[in-house]
Amino acid sequence: MSAIIESALNGVQFGLMLFLLAAGLTLVFGIMDMINLAHGSLYMFGAYLTAALVGPMGSFLAAMATAMLATAVIGMLLETTVLRTLYQRDHLSQVLATFALILISNELVRMIWGPQPRGLPLPELFSGPVDIGWGIQYPSYRLLVIGVGLAVALLLYLVVARTRAGMWVRAGASNREMATVMGVDIKRLFTLVFGLGAMLCAVAGALLGPLLSVQVGMGESILILAFVVVVIGGIGSIRGALAGSLMVGMVDTVGRTLVPGALGTVFSPSVASSLGPTLASIMIYVLMAAVLFWKPQGLFPARG
Repeated sequence: MSAIIESALNGVQFGLMLFLLAAGLTLVFGIMDMINLAHGSLYMFGAYLTAALVGPMGSFLAAMATAMLATAVIGMLLETTVLRTLYQRDHLSQVLATFALILISNELVRMIWGPQPRGLPLPELFSGPVDIGWGIQYPSYRLLVIGVGLAVALLLYLVVARTRAGMWVRAGASNREMATVMGVDIKRLFTLVFGLGAMLCAVAGALLGPLLSVQVGMGESILILAFVVVVIGGIGSIRGALAGSLMVGMVDTVGRTLVPGALGTVFSPSVASSLGPTLASIMIYVLMAAVLFWKPQGLFPARG
């Protein structure tokens, strides 16, 4: 039972970090109709900038805040100089162009920080475990990540659902042409939304950096899961991104705990330990297929 509870908390933590990536991705996809494969590169930039600044600044929080602002500026510059020229192109052109940005970003990071992975230490205040009951000692840093993820999700919901700027975002996601006719500056809206998405990527990169390896190409693998979240939740939907990310996080993390144990009752321990994680990863795509079978537009689509 303690292992299941701990895995569930890990699933929530991983799901909320996926939400930070998927929220910006679904807004960019929903509003701009833009497939941006370079979204994961912004996550990588956020992690690297935090790792590079935490030593000179002496504070994890200050390094993360600076990395967030820097990544937002990078994202907005990228949107105004490169991506803006792709809005009227088809999706194939967008995929090819943003895939080229992935390669450029990886080489740029390799030139600046080298090919070796970088370490990002845990904040000293959150380096130890805490007792959460039932005899479970859970890492305090993972609880911090869960708290930050929930706070960002709530703040993003309030901004999108309760403010005038959020009304423009929802209008642009529903009908771009009508929003333009009603006086919304779509170009500026696109730039700000892209900057917000880049900032959320930096938050995810900074928070996951101490838990995962900060290395070149780290954004590609997690970007695939972010796209799965967007498809499950519905394109352009923040609520769908949150629901989909929690579902994917729970299926992935809890599956890696339960599936090997279940296979161990049938196969040898070595086979179960090697086959279990693979089947747990497959379950994510089975979940996506099941959701699309019953709701082809996703759980909470913004369009229609």
